[in-house]
Formats: sequence, C-alpha cells, structure tokens
Amino acid sequence: MSGSKSSKNLVFMGLDLSLTSTGVSAGGTTFSIKSKLKGIQRLVEISEQVVESAKKINPVVVIIEGYSYGSKFSRAHALGELGGAVKVGLHLAGFRIVEVPPKCRAKFATGNGNASKGDVMAFVAANFPGLFAKTCGDDEYDAWVLEQMGYAQIGECSFRWSDNQLLGLKKVDWIPLYEALGGKIDG
Repeated sequence: MSGSKSSKNLVFMGLDLSLTSTGVSAGGTTFSIKSKLKGIQRLVEISEQVVESAKKINPVVVIIEGYSYGSKFSRAHALGELGGAVKVGLHLAGFRIVEVPPKCRAKFATGNGNASKGDVMAFVAANFPGLFAKTCGDDEYDAWVLEQMGYAQIGECSFRWSDNQLLGLKKVDWIPLYEALGGKIDG
C-alpha cells in the first residue's frame, strides 16, 4: 500500500452486529452494545449507540462482519435490518465501512473458514490468553478479530498470524480502507 497517511496510531473499529449483543472492538478495548427494546426502537437504539461510539473512537474505518446467508430466514431478515440501519448511520456520520464475509473472519481467526463462532472464541482465548475478560461473549471476540484483520491487511498487526490464517484477508474488499488511508493498492 502506498499513501499519504502514516499508519502509526491508526485506529480501526471492529463490529459484530447482533440484536442482543453487538460486539465492538477498537484500540485494544472491547465492549458490547445491548438493547432491551424491540422492533424498530431496538434498531434505532443500537444504530445510534454504534454511531456515537464511532464518533468517540474516530476510527479510520469500521470493519463489519457481513451477512451469513445460511442463517434462518427470520433471523437473517432482522439482522439485515440492523445491518442496514447501522451502515446508513455510519455512512451519514462520514465513516467508511469494510464488510468481511463470515467465512473470511473464521479463516483469519482459526485457519478454518467453516469454524463456528464458538470455535473462533475458543481459538482466540487459547492463543491470546488474558486478552479478554471471562465475561466477554463471542460478539466481542469476533469484533476483535475483525479489527485485527484491518491491521493485518496493512502489515501493522501486533499479533502473529499464520500464512493459512492470512488467507482470510484475500476475499475481502479492502478498497474503503485504502481510500480512507489516502492511498491505493500496489500491484
């Protein structure tokens, strides 16, 4: 990558959307956004909290887990509504978004694109002990993995990933990241 912005002190925001517990990771901190509301009020509340968090964090880019097209219909539709609300809110607030397919997130985290959220959580906990509080759910682990994918893509990751895991970066459209950095992809 070449560009005008320095990669030092870059902050990326990883976001694992969920109607019950949206995971957020940025700058080494993870947390969850939860709502007890239902219907459209829940979509609005989560979207507003995500956008407010992004405004406080001011990430270069927000990296969101994309849709799982194998999900049950009602759950997939509800998550699609949440994803749309969050993406519109982030876009209107001026943030660039990178979407990562779930299989790419799993491949990067574990080396296996078919790994479940539980597998990702177990692998990350075993390989990065003490990084997460015992009360963290898979949403925060997934958000952290998404954030780390951004750092790995530009060669600025603080953690070691195998060549097999790095293959998880290959099928992600990183153009919004490079645009945000003011550069272009070499090659």
